[in-house]
Amino acid sequence: MVDMFEDEVAAFTGAKYAVAIDSCTNAIFLCCKYLQIAGKEVVIPKHTYLSVPQSIIHAGGEVAFDDREWEGLYQLKPFPIWDSAKRLCRDMYIDGQFMCLSFHIKKQLPIGKGGMILCDDKKAVEWFKRARYEGRGACNYHDDDITFLGWNMYMTPEEAARGLTLMQNYPDTIEDLEENNGYRDLTTFTIFKDCKVIKD
Repeated sequence: MVDMFEDEVAAFTGAKYAVAIDSCTNAIFLCCKYLQIAGKEVVIPKHTYLSVPQSIIHAGGEVAFDDREWEGLYQLKPFPIWDSAKRLCRDMYIDGQFMCLSFHIKKQLPIGKGGMILCDDKKAVEWFKRARYEGRGACNYHDDDITFLGWNMYMTPEEAARGLTLMQNYPDTIEDLEENNGYRDLTTFTIFKDCKVIKD
């Protein structure tokens, strides 16, 4: 069921591959881990969702905030990672990038909770699929060899089934979501007070 949902979203967005994760937050985290951002600066808008800088920090990166305006998606500069939580439309995939989707109950495809990574890198897909599932492959772990530490971040078949159902009537074009009342300036939180702020 999860494979079917991944195939459906990949075909719809124009991506070669799609990997289902349990949230967009964790999709961003796994992309940061895969691209080895530890010790490197990652620049994001200061007006975005709270979990994005947390994912970067948990992956070992150093957050810097900028003043950019954005709609639908933005890049975690300079890395080819995109927070695409507010966009889901046909052929949205950008070649060579890692685009993270959200299927939260408040998003365009509201399955309840879930996310996905769009990419065109087969090696990355193989890593993401093991990383999301405690380092396990798609078999009974008694028959597997675990070669690295993974996380418990997989999408359940029930969520994937709901996603597949909703995709059957999903429009090709849909407006990017807007955040009610806008996003708070994350630099005002104590936890981010020591992060660099880049002025235009």
